Amino acid sequence: MHLSTLWARLDPRGVTTRRDYAVTGIVLLAVKLVLDRVLVATLGGPDIWSALAYWMPSAVGRPDQAAIPGYAVALLISALPFIGVGVLLTLRRLRAAGWPLWLVGLFFVPAINIVLFALLSVMPSRETPRSEPSHGLLGWLAGKLALRSRALSAAVAILLTVLLAVPVTWVATEFFSSYGWGVFVGLPFTLGLMAAVIHGAPEPRTWASCAGVALLALTFSAAAILALALEGAICLLMAAPLATPLVLMGATVGYFLQLMRWGSTNQVRMYAASWVALPLALASERWTQPEPRLMSVTTTVEIAAPCETVWRHVVTFSELPPPAEAVFRTGIAYPIRASIDGQGVGAVRRCEFSTGPFVEPITVWDEPRRLAFDVVEQPHPMREWSPYRALHTPHLEGFFRSEHGEFRLVPTGSGTRLEGTTWYSQRFWPASYWQQWSDALVHTIHRRVLEHIRREAEADKGT
Repeated sequence: MHLSTLWARLDPRGVTTRRDYAVTGIVLLAVKLVLDRVLVATLGGPDIWSALAYWMPSAVGRPDQAAIPGYAVALLISALPFIGVGVLLTLRRLRAAGWPLWLVGLFFVPAINIVLFALLSVMPSRETPRSEPSHGLLGWLAGKLALRSRALSAAVAILLTVLLAVPVTWVATEFFSSYGWGVFVGLPFTLGLMAAVIHGAPEPRTWASCAGVALLALTFSAAAILALALEGAICLLMAAPLATPLVLMGATVGYFLQLMRWGSTNQVRMYAASWVALPLALASERWTQPEPRLMSVTTTVEIAAPCETVWRHVVTFSELPPPAEAVFRTGIAYPIRASIDGQGVGAVRRCEFSTGPFVEPITVWDEPRRLAFDVVEQPHPMREWSPYRALHTPHLEGFFRSEHGEFRLVPTGSGTRLEGTTWYSQRFWPASYWQQWSDALVHTIHRRVLEHIRREAEADKGT
């Protein structure tokens, strides 16, 4: 197909028939499903991948233990051309049906986008598509407030996106207690989209200008969330590598929308619709979110001492020196000492952390080979960095749960190989992204304990 013909079919200023819209949408969905199945199989994702995953985001991001860090990134990158074509076709179909163009924002709302697609596939086209106004409320403001100034329009775009981000974050974390796709994917994408659209309302802006304003909006939103004690600095920094590319993705879509000069009224209505669409997406996510799966992390250290000596320092170990690891200076909880009440199965081990004790009833006592335990009580996983003395955000309450643990002592020719394993669950999505953080932190905690046991056992082996 000639490029000019292809552009004529995708030009957002044109129209699309309901038949072409329906057929193209179904074909693109089939192609996307096959492509994603290949990516998921290649990168070690879920064994079953269905079209349902596109409208229930919580079904995505539960990769098997073998999934590599690029799993979620590959899915997002592969989705970009489909998002672009879908937005352009939806705009053309909305124009043909005579519907407001700002309804294109519903394209990004799970479940509701299915209804929008179905309606646009059956609603007849108008004989003469309704022309969109080139001016509206935002156009009037542009004349009155001289928003044609790039700096002033950027300031307004940043202000409006911050006013959107902060309440939605509060609703997600405090009301829905949700730390999932809506917060970490939907919100950043929407912020980038709206920042670019609002910035380009008075006159077309370059992509670099739209992207810069979107990144500034993200930065100021994070600062406002920190200042209002909705989140701590560490969690915001951990979310930044995920949020930043999504903001840029949204800004890219917004850049093409603002180039269309589709009328300031549509920009205002689209912004207003996001106030409804985002909370609806958060609510649907809470109702459809599956139970988190159990994950495990194993760390190993070689010790130049016999298993019998190592065992004594596994069951209970003396106080550890102050942590030298930089990660523990950020507020992440770290182990201090361990004691035990009793002996054998049924004994209760207490591992003291910087935020409080883990209470661990012993379930397997195979001296000197294996010690296993459940975790019935645990403290907060971290102390948040914040301008305020005490900040207890919802994610500190049960979103990370340590379920079981064990130590295995394997005799070797030179001593003992000590393996420490923790089984845990977390309620953060996309799980494939947050698992990289949690696995790394659990490994760091393991190494602190195992290295201490190694030093103690090797010093004690001659006693």
